[in-house]
Amino acid sequence: MKTLVFCDLVASTALYERMGNLAGSQFVTQLVSALGNSFVRNGGKVIKTLGDGLFVLFAEHAQALKACVAIQKQLAEQPIVAGGSGAPVALQMGVACGDVVEIDGDCFGDAVNIAARLSNLAGAGQILTSTLELGPVSTALADMLRPLGPIFLRGKTDSTEVFRLQWQQEPDTEATLMRPSTFGLSGPMVLEVSAGGLEIHSVRTPNETLVVGRGTGAGLVLTDPRVSRAHATFEARGNQFVVIDTSSYGTWVYNGGQAAPVLLRRTECVLVGSGEIALGCERAEHDAPVISFALR
Repeated sequence: MKTLVFCDLVASTALYERMGNLAGSQFVTQLVSALGNSFVRNGGKVIKTLGDGLFVLFAEHAQALKACVAIQKQLAEQPIVAGGSGAPVALQMGVACGDVVEIDGDCFGDAVNIAARLSNLAGAGQILTSTLELGPVSTALADMLRPLGPIFLRGKTDSTEVFRLQWQQEPDTEATLMRPSTFGLSGPMVLEVSAGGLEIHSVRTPNETLVVGRGTGAGLVLTDPRVSRAHATFEARGNQFVVIDTSSYGTWVYNGGQAAPVLLRRTECVLVGSGEIALGCERAEHDAPVISFALR
């Protein structure tokens, strides 16, 4: 069993637009090279680079997680700004463990695909891993794990329990909300969804759904152009509630008061406590179409 890390640069398109293709390519190449060296210093083996991302192989899962945390902390403490302007460089990381076949310096196997999918789901500065691939880790690392619920990764038939590695300082309230006990059998039986606090829709168990979108057939209609006609579906499954993205531009889920969202692109996640969901963009954008949810 080996562990794969996929590390990807966030918002590289905007970087190229700001710096130009030549300067942008030079910066990204230097950055990816520096990241590769950092992973190697932390026990990894760079398998290949893919534009603004790279695959890294580790012998142990805990070693891979520690390496990811070390790099994220370094970027937080010593921000890198491309070309001296714009937002600091941010990385999204996915970590997966499994059987890996190495052929001619390349890696093949399910873990490779899972790591890439998890990286795509991660937000800026986030590290995502899966309980199915969660090998032995230290107590300190285990305490950083925050469950995001079962998510259907693209290309996978069954849902996967996904964890976010909370390496930043966080309020105690968030840590409590995101414990595994949140998903116990005593969970709430009603999900309330509202837009602007004016129109409240309820989803109840079992197997009830609510479609949110721009189309007239949606149960909750938002006319913002960033919202797809059938943007997302809320669904009750047993004692849990999930939101399923079916949009063109993605869905940002802020679960349980988290500052960092879970980004859904044709995937889904379990809703926890109460929070907000931004459709088609992050909630910080001007006049972002945002809906609220609460489990009762």
